[in-house]
Amino acid sequence: MPTFKGNNVTLQGNPVKVGDQAPDFTALTTSLDEVTLAAYPGKKLISVIPSIDTGVCDAQTRAFNEKASSLGGTVLTVSNDLPFAQRRWCSAAGIDNVVTLSDHRDLSFAKSFGVLIEELRLLARSVFVVDSNGTVQYVQYMDEMTDEVDFDSALAAFAAAN
Repeated sequence: MPTFKGNNVTLQGNPVKVGDQAPDFTALTTSLDEVTLAAYPGKKLISVIPSIDTGVCDAQTRAFNEKASSLGGTVLTVSNDLPFAQRRWCSAAGIDNVVTLSDHRDLSFAKSFGVLIEELRLLARSVFVVDSNGTVQYVQYMDEMTDEVDFDSALAAFAAAN
């Protein structure tokens, strides 16, 4: 069972696995534009975080901004943070290679990818790699939400995706 700071949590939604077609979702950009997965053609690394304003989420977003952007494709960071908070954080952090998306409005991403922490209404830390055909090539759901993801495995899967 997944945990958040050692406490059991319940994940809601439909978990995806390698080989699945990536489910569609609707989220908001930092400009409040509504987008779907189709707005980002080509391969995608989707980094999912509980909140951009925490140390582990900050580190995860910065690492993927720095390391994944040179691998082609699009790097998305999805959280339930308000778009305004995401824009403020990206501006202050100098993040320009990652697209931040907010799922706060209707939890479309969370439900589609099985990452909604029921008790907290936050997204569970996870990483997905989707190839240009929309097939999920890599999935990492964290057992403990405050732990760091396996960056090397995620980046290797992203580099290998077409």
